[in-house]
Amino acid sequence: MITKSNIDHGKSFDWGRTSENYAKFRDVYPQAFYDKIIEMGLCTQGQRVLDLGTGTGVLPRNLYKYGAKFIGSDISENQLAQARRLSAEAGMDIEYILGSAEDIDFPDGSFDDITACQCFQYFDKDLALPNIHRMLKDGGHFCILFMAALPAESEIVRRGEELVLKYNPAWTGGGMTRYKPRAGKWAKKYYKTVDSITFDVDVPFTRESWQGRMMTCRGISASSVSAEDTAAFEKDHWELMQSAPDIFEITHYVTMLNLRKK
Repeated sequence: MITKSNIDHGKSFDWGRTSENYAKFRDVYPQAFYDKIIEMGLCTQGQRVLDLGTGTGVLPRNLYKYGAKFIGSDISENQLAQARRLSAEAGMDIEYILGSAEDIDFPDGSFDDITACQCFQYFDKDLALPNIHRMLKDGGHFCILFMAALPAESEIVRRGEELVLKYNPAWTGGGMTRYKPRAGKWAKKYYKTVDSITFDVDVPFTRESWQGRMMTCRGISASSVSAEDTAAFEKDHWELMQSAPDIFEITHYVTMLNLRKK
């Protein structure tokens, strides 16, 4: 359970409520996303990597073939159960542990890289940043990754977000626009910026896969929206999907902030 005053107006949410569908529908990062991580020299052969907020293990599972040794951590046991299942089914030796960025306790200098994909906004920076710094090797990297759909460039996205707000007016996760990721005052004591990268990617979906993607939105199945409202959203959004092609692309904006330990 996560509650932050600046997210969803303080309304709590829990990704563990939707873990089974999350495992089915949220593995959507394209190959270009992973290529850029490898181009930055991260998560490669011989490196030891901690993936914070790993969820269902999307990042470790998709980067596994590049040879790094991954540990994934998350605060949701339901998410980790799916991560372990999917990794085992793929024959991948990935360790998953229950723990938050603020409290996880590996020895000093344990990791070459630490990643936070789609989750950094949920961290308590005052606690997480020094802990991440401590666990990195000298010169190690902390990489913050994010990808979101752009409603201004897609009627499907825009109308879907309007439906989320209809059933959960507190949701603040929509309306994504392009921006340049920067290390603010929160980072300067601990890290130096190596890369600040942005790019667009067109991600293919079917009606069914985009429906699943929206059902696992933080503002619907992960939130405390009632079962009745969740079912109503599902029905309304599926009606929206009938106006979409069988297969379509959604433009997403990717940001990557690669920080090196001072």
